[in-house]
Amino acid sequence: MKWYLKVMKQYADFNGRARRTEYWMFILFNCIFAITAIVLDNILGLKFNSKVPYGFIYLVYVLITLIPGIAVAVRRLHDVDKSGWFYFIAFIPLIGGIWLLILFCTEGTPGKNEYGINPKENYNEINEIGQKEI
Repeated sequence: MKWYLKVMKQYADFNGRARRTEYWMFILFNCIFAITAIVLDNILGLKFNSKVPYGFIYLVYVLITLIPGIAVAVRRLHDVDKSGWFYFIAFIPLIGGIWLLILFCTEGTPGKNEYGINPKENYNEINEIGQKEI
């Protein structure tokens, strides 16, 4: 959960690098919260119509997390030494999505690259996250 909150605090920060852990933990909790929003929409009857399984709560949640989701994806691409514009490769049918998934799963560039220092070597970041919860 601390990684999810870290991404949300860096709402529109497209600079720097993001570890695999930061990206995938954000994706995990984002999926959990999105499913929860869909369930709430169904329980409360807030669906747009009977054919669409989601409604207003889900829509608001997606709008809130859209920019942080793109920002963490761009920072993740920076970690593998790719430009944030590389995110648009997802628009290439089939191959683009697979290539992007491979990049998101690839270990980051060791040491410093043009986007900043290796977040795995920045132990202060991890310690800051852990201390703020206490």
